Amino acid sequence: MPSSTDLPSADLPSADLPALGAAMPVRFLETYRDWLVEGQRDLELQDFIRAETLNGDGWRAVAARARALLSGHTGRLGIHGPFFGFTIATEDPDVRAVVRRRMDQGLDVCEELGATQMVVHSPYTTWDHANLDNLPTGRQGVVDRVHAALEAAVPRAEALGVELVIENIEDKDPALRVDLARSFDSQAVRVSIDTGHAHYAHVSTGAPPVDRYVLAAGAMLGHVHLQDADGYADRHWAPGDGTVRWASVFRAIAALPVRPRLILELRDHAEIPRGAGHLVALGLAR
Repeated sequence: MPSSTDLPSADLPSADLPALGAAMPVRFLETYRDWLVEGQRDLELQDFIRAETLNGDGWRAVAARARALLSGHTGRLGIHGPFFGFTIATEDPDVRAVVRRRMDQGLDVCEELGATQMVVHSPYTTWDHANLDNLPTGRQGVVDRVHAALEAAVPRAEALGVELVIENIEDKDPALRVDLARSFDSQAVRVSIDTGHAHYAHVSTGAPPVDRYVLAAGAMLGHVHLQDADGYADRHWAPGDGTVRWASVFRAIAALPVRPRLILELRDHAEIPRGAGHLVALGLAR
């Protein structure tokens, strides 16, 4: 846990501190509606990651329930897009067709909800870090395949006013994903950082610490998943339960030219108040 010497030196008024939001399924909106609406906090809905939800029209009922519960909410709304069973850099043209379909379904949800952000998963693996340069075309090949998979999704996202934010998963080099996002030359493609994923990569694979992921992203950073971890696995613990250096992460975020969405993404949604309370008590957020 950060010590008092790790806290920012400036005593900022609470209104100047970044506001925390959260990720949750629609079934938790009743529990957290007052917190979300009173602070007009950013929200990420997690119901739309699976094929069985997206196929057919079942997702529309989930979206309608969300709209009803979010009456009066003016915070920014996003969704976690689908990711199970594929990579956006797939080499298989048949799988690529599935990726295109899933991205389109995710954007259908965004259009229905008025959501302005969708999280997608990075294609870069730990294996890639050591092997992308085995061939002179290795790095560009990943970029080309992602462009092929998202060739329809990006212009549609632009038209809908949706940002596709690419979240680090196994990424060991934080700059690769940022370069991938920049290669689209589109305001609709930016990056996301998951603090627990970055901390795992730092401790277990020798990647830079979490704050360096923030610095590498710079103005391309549109979204952050806030979760604590021990560096061994993807824990999604409440902040304060692991070893992420929160003061350094928030100092890096404060130095950005834009303020990304700060989304608590916890495995136990009942821990959202305690996780938020830890960051508030440290004087890092409100």
